[in-house]
Amino acid sequence: MHLSPDRPIAGVLAPLFALRAEGDLGIGDLRALRELIDWSAARGLRLVQLLPINETGNDNSPYNAISSVAIEPVTLETTPDALEDLPRAAFEKIVAGFDVAGLVEESVDYPRIKALKGKLLEAAYAGFRAGEVRRNTKRARAFKAWCEAEKAWLDGYTIFRALMERNGGSELWDAWPEEHSTPERAAEWMLALKAGAQREFEERRRFFSYVQWVASRQWGEAKDYAESRDVALMGDIPYGVSYYSADVFANRAIFRLQWSGGAPPEPYFKDDAFTQKWGQNWGVPVYDWEIMGETGYAWWKQRVRSVRSAFHLFRIDHVLGFYRIYAFPWRPQENADYLPLTPDEARARTGGQLPGFMPRDDETAAHCDSNRREGEEYLRALLEEVGEFRLIGEDLGTVPPYVRPSLTGLGIAGFKIPIWEKKDDGWLIEPGHYERLSIATYATHDHEPLRAYWESRAASVARGGDDTEGARDELRKLAGFASIPEGENLPWSEAVHGALLEALCRSNSWIVVFMLTDLLGSDKRFNVPGTSAVSNWSARLNRRCAEWDTDPACAPVLDRLSTVLRETGRAS
Repeated sequence: MHLSPDRPIAGVLAPLFALRAEGDLGIGDLRALRELIDWSAARGLRLVQLLPINETGNDNSPYNAISSVAIEPVTLETTPDALEDLPRAAFEKIVAGFDVAGLVEESVDYPRIKALKGKLLEAAYAGFRAGEVRRNTKRARAFKAWCEAEKAWLDGYTIFRALMERNGGSELWDAWPEEHSTPERAAEWMLALKAGAQREFEERRRFFSYVQWVASRQWGEAKDYAESRDVALMGDIPYGVSYYSADVFANRAIFRLQWSGGAPPEPYFKDDAFTQKWGQNWGVPVYDWEIMGETGYAWWKQRVRSVRSAFHLFRIDHVLGFYRIYAFPWRPQENADYLPLTPDEARARTGGQLPGFMPRDDETAAHCDSNRREGEEYLRALLEEVGEFRLIGEDLGTVPPYVRPSLTGLGIAGFKIPIWEKKDDGWLIEPGHYERLSIATYATHDHEPLRAYWESRAASVARGGDDTEGARDELRKLAGFASIPEGENLPWSEAVHGALLEALCRSNSWIVVFMLTDLLGSDKRFNVPGTSAVSNWSARLNRRCAEWDTDPACAPVLDRLSTVLRETGRAS
């Protein structure tokens, strides 16, 4: 595909789990993705952006994956049509044992859906093993070759995954029995097993390899399908990986496990007292870049190669971390204990350490230069693996002045969120003045939807009170950005919605991306940072994408959008 800033495009950001498809099993999967690709192509949207697709742990957050490479099995289409090893009779019997109608609700029931899809994949693996017994070796040879090619990460992952199963499905490896707590001890434990138990454990590892082989093939086919519709897929590579991941379990030397990565205090998240005071403590371990450098940053290159097999563009979540990472000397589980403490009280608990930037802050010119130089070295290693495609850098938050020029110099597009792109006088920068090497969007997965943003400020203006002028000012500036006369006095409407979408399309940015809920004018939210609510990462849309075009609440705006995409050349 020709993906270059000389061809401006527009796209949609969609959490895969939120999509619906005919006959789905309670979660959006690759069948729903194909429907979204078709809908996007018909509307002139040339990009579909997804959240990370890596396998998740028990909190179901796509940004807290248990593997930097393994794909989440619930994203797979688990029907006999998609799994050639799955007998239809087995499929129907397994599905009949679940209340599928009850699963297709407003939110994703992860435990039940993982159980259902797990059983279907087990049945498919049994079919695959039966084929091997019948000497149907073509697929067996393909599977063996894939396992050998992916051995660098697959061995550690399958041991970790089988040990998870042994320990009740928990990924908390530091709470496992001592004989499972390190790769070395686990290896000794496996050798000490009786022959039958050893074979059983190895068979479980082989099953998890099979699931990932199937996942690799299905996602590769999805990428090919998107190309056939002239739609690019953008993947997401989180800067960090879960502390409780196969990567950390198997490769502890490349992490500084005593530190938890995150982001500095951010007043934007007004509903989170901890974030406002201390920052966001994500709990991801900090990298030991010196150790990583000894292997030529092989671990990171492996991550990029895995994403490249399924996507055309790669968004690095929190690209600022490559230059310096805000780190906490305590784990997220301790956040509540530290919330009421003063800095001196916190130091007394941590042995003198406080949250701050690593390896150094940006307080001096020398520090800034070192952070920039090292960040560019790490990112160049990733760029070596990108090939003909491109990296995108999510450069939001507290951005040092050297970062965006550095990203531009590397050919990495950064983000433009209108409400944060301001001129010296406080008004928003006009969309036509955005740099071409950029991505413009109103919201990411962490932000309130555009409609919710507008309606909450409009309600504050109508209600009166201490926040009235601030809310009026925010509406006035956003309305000015979209050329909406007297916008601060208007309620949310089709006209307001359409004008906001059109303004972004007419920006100078190479890529314009709309959060799916912003396209549809919905106030549904998929994640609220700093919370562990069960509603995070589980909300589903009410309709299939094929039904959006006939929905009177959003169809007129979508028609207007398609016209604007053609007028601006983004649909060509």
